[in-house]
Amino acid sequence: MKRKTLLFALLILSFLPTQAQVGFGQAELFNEGWSFILDDNAQYKDVKYDDSAWRKLNLPHDWSIEAEPSRQWASCTGYLPGGIAWYRKHFTIESLGKSLPLLGGAAGGGLFIYFEGIYNRSEVYLNGHLLGKRPNGYVSFMYDLTPYLRKGDNVLAVRVDHSKYADSRWYTGSGIYRDVWMVSSPKTHLAQWGTTYRLKQLNEDGSADIEVDVAIDGLNVPKDLKDLKVKLSLSDTEGTEVASTTCEANEKQTLTLHVPNAQLWNLDAPYLYKLYVKLNQNGSTIDQTDIAVGLRTLRFDANEGFFLNGKNTKVKGVCLHHDAGVLGAAVPREVWVRKVTELKHMGANAIRMSHNPQAPMLYDICDSLGMLVMDEASDEWEFPKRKWVEGWNQGTPVYDGTYDFFEEWIDRDVADMVRRDRNHPSVFLWSVGNEVDYPNDPYSHPILDGGNAAINQPMFGGYKPDAPNAERIGKIAKRLAAVIRANDTSRPVTGALAGVVMSNQTEYPEAVDVVGYNYTENRYDTDHELYPNRIIYGSETGVGYDAWKAVRDKQHIFGQFIWTGTDYLGESGRWPSRGLNTGLLDFASFRKPRGWFRAALWSDEPVCYIGTYPIREMKNEKLKMKNYLSADAEDNWPPITPRRRNAATEDFREGNMVRVVCYTNAPQARLLLNDSIVGTMKPQNDSTAIIYWDIPYHPGTLRAESCDYAGNVLSNYEIKTAGEATSLRISQLVSTPLPDREGTGVSPSGQITKVSLLLVEVVDKDGNLVKSSRADIQCNISGPARLLGLENCNNSDMGYYPDGHRPAHRGRLVAYIQRTGKDPVTVTFAAQGLESTLFILE
Repeated sequence: MKRKTLLFALLILSFLPTQAQVGFGQAELFNEGWSFILDDNAQYKDVKYDDSAWRKLNLPHDWSIEAEPSRQWASCTGYLPGGIAWYRKHFTIESLGKSLPLLGGAAGGGLFIYFEGIYNRSEVYLNGHLLGKRPNGYVSFMYDLTPYLRKGDNVLAVRVDHSKYADSRWYTGSGIYRDVWMVSSPKTHLAQWGTTYRLKQLNEDGSADIEVDVAIDGLNVPKDLKDLKVKLSLSDTEGTEVASTTCEANEKQTLTLHVPNAQLWNLDAPYLYKLYVKLNQNGSTIDQTDIAVGLRTLRFDANEGFFLNGKNTKVKGVCLHHDAGVLGAAVPREVWVRKVTELKHMGANAIRMSHNPQAPMLYDICDSLGMLVMDEASDEWEFPKRKWVEGWNQGTPVYDGTYDFFEEWIDRDVADMVRRDRNHPSVFLWSVGNEVDYPNDPYSHPILDGGNAAINQPMFGGYKPDAPNAERIGKIAKRLAAVIRANDTSRPVTGALAGVVMSNQTEYPEAVDVVGYNYTENRYDTDHELYPNRIIYGSETGVGYDAWKAVRDKQHIFGQFIWTGTDYLGESGRWPSRGLNTGLLDFASFRKPRGWFRAALWSDEPVCYIGTYPIREMKNEKLKMKNYLSADAEDNWPPITPRRRNAATEDFREGNMVRVVCYTNAPQARLLLNDSIVGTMKPQNDSTAIIYWDIPYHPGTLRAESCDYAGNVLSNYEIKTAGEATSLRISQLVSTPLPDREGTGVSPSGQITKVSLLLVEVVDKDGNLVKSSRADIQCNISGPARLLGLENCNNSDMGYYPDGHRPAHRGRLVAYIQRTGKDPVTVTFAAQGLESTLFILE
């Protein structure tokens, strides 16, 4: 039988653009000077309403993360509330800044407001007029302000209704939690998200031919077409023009560029050209946009897997939600850069946007750093899923959700996801949804009867004739796949299937190009034989070694997306629990032991890590291994026998036996204590990917050395016994520098908007980290800056800390400091009994 092969060639552009992602006009951040109230009143939209007593703030803003956690709220939200709130902003046209031309003039003009994301069920008013409603909390959208603008004071009012706060299985946040932009343009302008690109062909001489589609809005044909031209210019990373073309303008046109010596975008060298698109009339530019361009090809094969630029590539992916611990859903760009950088250093090469479109800046970062992206539309379709409010998968579920606006909005939401994100080289898959086929949650099918052992997920009982018929899944999948293909054919359509056995009885797998399997590795070989044309991968998997070997050792499985890349809020267990701590990285993007284990499997750089477990004597008088959480080892993963948490101090007394576990990608490793060998050289173990030694505990420096076959040290990792805590040590966390998305990093008022990440560590007199310390650390700021939050990465810390203090966890925490001016800032940290210290931000 002929095997199924998909070939996708794409020129994509999305270098960090100098304007909002609307693709036309001149954009300016519109984040400053908003008023906020957590209350609901129909009068709040009125122009004359007095909002002077409202709280003043700058966007982005998430009001849920500011609340005090409580058992009364749902565990699926991280025990944080929702509610209904209003935002208002006063402005005059003249106050919008020099970069936004005033309305009027011979060509006329327009003013638009662009929201990157509001969670959720938003209503936007200008001067009392309803501009529109958008219930989806993850999509980006824009309204035309022009018809309702007036001289003098204008009032923009936004109602956000998150009263159905348990509407998701994880933490969503509440409010205008992403950037807002004001966009001005002439009456005739480039269309919103109307420019897109395709790689037509790569030529034998190393050149490339690309096609560029350009759409124009506001045309009064034929009058406005007079002397109207579209000009394209493509520049390399040095700023040298490498291709250009011009054509007569129409509502839609396709132009071709020939690029000599074409440089391809790839994971190791994500080369980005810049494309300048100009709309000229009578020799003058009336509108323009510039976007980055990434050239690369995609090929998916049912037998051979995935090929990037013709190179067979295993996708080493992680799933990510959109929050960042104490920052909630309002995540600054610097935090995203750190998160993606740390994942890439660990060996990851792909991110799944779980399970909705995320902030535009994240796609820009992935483009620049060389990370593939699976863009996903939704977690819920026409019926609600169960949400846990008493604990994770415990208690009586509720059925709040976003299903009530599915039929009216899903086609537009999916189309807008594709149109907004299709110019990113990082995006290589479009997903119509996640686990919409979860057995009996909500769809059912007769195949669920009979205790089908091939179904991995809980089925909540057998076939339920009164439940929605699973055959509807296939019909909806076909519909949404058609929407995606109508807007982009350069990437495959996929879906993340939870109930593969049930979905195999529907049209769902055939509706998509590539079929994702969630936690169903046992079906990889079976379904490859049953459906030889099906292209299969692990769209969501656990962190277990076997799940990776199922990818590594099977050519027809092209990759996996681990649940999850980082710890995230929501899907919490029983109180106290902020979220689900399944991450390879913690809330502040520090690598956890399971992240070190993953690095040993994925990274091309030398990796070495060790952790320790006590060995206890059981009641039967035999020594048996028990895995405990030690102060040195944190949360070691994966254990090679069942583990328990919170080892007692006496487990690490002099002479007690401990097991030292080593994760490495080297052929062999040895163990030294105080520079003396205590663990002989041992070879790598492919059955577990773990090397270990059992030794008696002694204080000092324990070091593992990972070596090549000749015994040469490739990498090492040390654990040091710490003394009593004496002081605090401050350092700045620095990630890969990237240019600011808006080009300057400065707000319209001239204020610096950068965020600094300061690491605060409790140390002994010799500078060793004291991981047992839980010192309550106070942060004080002097100068133009504000504290966004203190993150200690402790999932069970449900404290409410509005006064700038938080207990250390494992001896450290991270402070997020946002600059609000150009003058130096002094940040002081203090804790009782410890020497305080300060850090100056220049």
